[in-house]
Amino acid sequence: MKEYSDLQRARNIFKPILPNVLNNAINNITPIIRNEVINTNLNIKKIFPNTYGKPNIHFKNGVNCSIIKKAIKVAVIFSGGQAPGGHNVVAGIFDGLKRANKNNVLIGYLGGASGILHNQYKSIEQKNLSNYRNTGGFNLIYSGRTKIETIEQLSLMKKNFASCNIDALIIIGGDDSNTNAAIIAEYFKKQNSTTCIIGVPKTIDGDLQNKYIEIPFGFDTATKIYSELVGNICIDVCSSRKYWHFIRLMGRSASHITLEVGLQTHPNIILIGEEILAKKMTLSNIVDNIINIIIKRSNLNKNFGIVLVPEGLIEFIPEIRELIANLNDIIDNHVKIIGQLQSIEEKEKFIYSKLSAESYNLIKSLPNNIASQFILDRDPHGNIQVSSIETEKLLITMIEQKLNELSSIGKYHGSFNAISHFFGYEGRCGMPSNFDANYAYALGYNASILVLNGITGYLSSVRHLTRDPALWECGGIPLTNMMTIEKRNGVDKPVIQKTLVNIHANPFLEFFNNKDKWILNEDYISPGPIQYFGSKNITNVITQTLKLKHKK
Repeated sequence: MKEYSDLQRARNIFKPILPNVLNNAINNITPIIRNEVINTNLNIKKIFPNTYGKPNIHFKNGVNCSIIKKAIKVAVIFSGGQAPGGHNVVAGIFDGLKRANKNNVLIGYLGGASGILHNQYKSIEQKNLSNYRNTGGFNLIYSGRTKIETIEQLSLMKKNFASCNIDALIIIGGDDSNTNAAIIAEYFKKQNSTTCIIGVPKTIDGDLQNKYIEIPFGFDTATKIYSELVGNICIDVCSSRKYWHFIRLMGRSASHITLEVGLQTHPNIILIGEEILAKKMTLSNIVDNIINIIIKRSNLNKNFGIVLVPEGLIEFIPEIRELIANLNDIIDNHVKIIGQLQSIEEKEKFIYSKLSAESYNLIKSLPNNIASQFILDRDPHGNIQVSSIETEKLLITMIEQKLNELSSIGKYHGSFNAISHFFGYEGRCGMPSNFDANYAYALGYNASILVLNGITGYLSSVRHLTRDPALWECGGIPLTNMMTIEKRNGVDKPVIQKTLVNIHANPFLEFFNNKDKWILNEDYISPGPIQYFGSKNITNVITQTLKLKHKK
């Protein structure tokens, strides 16, 4: 970026608050073993014999005689989609390393893991880093989605690290990227290498959370950006009083973003995929429920409203999950035949002929453009690209059809004018909130202390996030402690499991206890844009999700 707004210049001089334990001299930060139950999955132990079974670590004040004295060279990569705060992670790593030894070196591989394989990197210095502090995006060193998993890739990685004298790699990424970090750490241990591998939890989707990770960085900022947009629409709908807005929000695998935005803005309808799965609702059930609400509001002369739809809603509907599984099996088992068919119509006819009766009836009930997306839009692995299915438009089409039928027999007398939206990329590169600026910086600084202590196969952990940042607890969690076995493309693989919305926990219950009130009333909240300066009760507010998770 060559030009900067006044706000960007002001954010550039913002100083993140370091947790007290990290604010000490580096050699006064001591890693302490915390005796917690480790992962007891024996399959994980077999896959990771060299890194399995390590204890959790937390830092405390004290003289640390074992910390690395010689200068070291550390590499960092961004992996996966962008999340606000990424540059502050890099800034935290840089500052931690330089505070320990001014001769420590930080480089960034360009474009994620592919940069490692192609040996493309840049030196990160105070001069080129200074303009990126507290800014959004990953544009300092870019990101990528390459995973280093094969023996050939791992061997090349080791070779390139040796040529550059790399002592440690810090991977900033989500669940898949940190699973990859565990695989890389295990490989280097098996090779008797001293190269340290550390992960940092990142994703706006919020699905990388568990008892060790309260929230990944980026979620706070992204949900505040989406909430501002939804809040604006709430005010607009109250002003015009004539439109139903269907808003799809990012979050393919879990509904955390939709739930958080709902808690911040109080729309009339919030579809939570995990609730729909638990209740085993069909697509028709969902549509009928929305129609009942539309009619109730219409009877109050309210032909308007707001509906939030999670990006991954489709995969939570049991009958559609069965349809997707059925389609995947057919396409996997008949790749050659389908590939030889010339037209889309021929391919559809062949695939439809192989479907179960239930799946056939379901896909034939869908609008043609949506049905085609199930068959034609596939990712490089051959799977349906669920996130590209315009679920909000599917719901609108089905609702319009049923309302027209009800209107024709005199059971609906209102008007239904729908507008669809998808808020996704708008939130990924926003300027980080004060929370994310502080949190990401602490995660990076904390990661630098882990590698300075020669620790490998761990995730940088900063906890107790509802406290003042100075009181946050820091340390590391073994990556294998968070892993399980899942079937991916028909093969059992170790993964850090995505965490879905818990429908028995406080955040969901807060929504559940208020949803009837929000359905019929305009209890809308417009939170406005992120505030960076001013009263702390405005600038330092945290997400409802975190508040409610810690509610006693």
